[in-house]
Amino acid sequence: MNTNTNQTAQPDYRKTIGQTTYLVRVHFSETSKETLEDKIKRLLRSEAIQM
Repeated sequence: MNTNTNQTAQPDYRKTIGQTTYLVRVHFSETSKETLEDKIKRLLRSEAIQM
């Protein structure tokens, strides 16, 4: 669900849990050098090290 009116549309997600509705806006840096795949791998690696 996208509710932004900006020229560069960013996705918005609405999730209801119980009686609470959460609106999550996603922002991606236009200057980032790291791909989404790289970012996920880095997060998983970091999580595995902490366990």
